[in-house]
Amino acid sequence: MTGPVVVGFDGSPASVTAAWWAAHEAADRHLPLVLLHSWTTQPLDVPIPQEAHSKQRFGREALERASAELLHRHGDLALTTELVAEPAAHALLELGESASMLVLGSRGHGSVASFLLGSISLHVLGLAPCPTVAVRADDPAVEAGWGHPAAADRREVAVGVQEPGATAAPLLEFAFTAAAARGAGVRAVRALPLTSLATRRDQDVEAEERVRLAEALAPWQEKYPDVPVTKHVATGPATEVLLTASARSCLTVVGRKRHPSHLTWKLGPVAHAALHHVPCPVAVVPHD
Repeated sequence: MTGPVVVGFDGSPASVTAAWWAAHEAADRHLPLVLLHSWTTQPLDVPIPQEAHSKQRFGREALERASAELLHRHGDLALTTELVAEPAAHALLELGESASMLVLGSRGHGSVASFLLGSISLHVLGLAPCPTVAVRADDPAVEAGWGHPAAADRREVAVGVQEPGATAAPLLEFAFTAAAARGAGVRAVRALPLTSLATRRDQDVEAEERVRLAEALAPWQEKYPDVPVTKHVATGPATEVLLTASARSCLTVVGRKRHPSHLTWKLGPVAHAALHHVPCPVAVVPHD
């Protein structure tokens, strides 16, 4: 992945935290960072006049302040800003065609509200052609920096592997790349439905699934030999298994199917649960 990291930025606290996370990610991966602000789609919690000129001035000043702070934190960061008139979701999806990832701010724990409106965030998460990361405004590890005690025990990237095989490859690529950039490990999570044990012994099924999971992980372990890997195979609902496995993650990666049309999009129950309840940034990665 060589495209930029693109942040939806509107000056709200949630988007500021998202920008901090994105800048750290871009610096670690040696990628450019783009801060995108749509002056026609601004946050409801920022009191500004309704005149177009005032909205543009607000956006320009917000971008300037954020750029100055991020360059102070990361002096060698290749950072650009875009102030656009088109709706935020449309602009983000367009940039997503060439981006390594999109980054959105979430207003806090228990909410998938976006850096603008919940419907916009879900629209982008459900349709973006590249991985999209939701970052919580109240995440202390992001807000205080990676040296903060809140980040000390977050040394894993959890990735949900619904089905080992070709569909898992984009998720594993994103997870291993992220882990290598952070000096973290990967926890590959595979949930087994209760029905799979109806006619076979528990340990037999789990042993077979561990072999399948190991085969899916092998190419990425060969490519990233310094990334520790934990195979997490457990029986139970996929949402519960992933949430349990993500308790101490610095990033959780889930997948969603690509959609042929912008008129139809859907996030699955596991992605929804992760966005609602996982206490760290969540990456939603499209796959075929």
